[in-house]
Amino acid sequence: MTTEEKNLRGDWEYRLKKNRDEMRMQVVSFALMLFLTLVAFFAVSYDKYSAWFIVPFILLLGVVQVVFQLYYFMHMSHRGHGTAAFFLYSGVLVAFLTVLTFLTIVWI
Repeated sequence: MTTEEKNLRGDWEYRLKKNRDEMRMQVVSFALMLFLTLVAFFAVSYDKYSAWFIVPFILLLGVVQVVFQLYYFMHMSHRGHGTAAFFLYSGVLVAFLTVLTFLTIVWI
């Protein structure tokens, strides 16, 4: 076996391992998102929790699921997605400031 063939085989094995690890992370994050969804349904259906607890709790679970979606299913954790991440986070900042502005105007 020549050196070039060994390099190609090593590259192939590296890519297989990397793909296997990435698929494992996607399955784990999918299972966690299903678990968080079940927790949210349980929190809403449980009668002893008040709305003051349920609403922020559901919003927190939603934020966690958005992070899972972005980083594992939309591959934002990979290299080369800096520009897309910048525009995404800029949009989140503008949306947050817009909501904050309208809430402040209504309260005055």
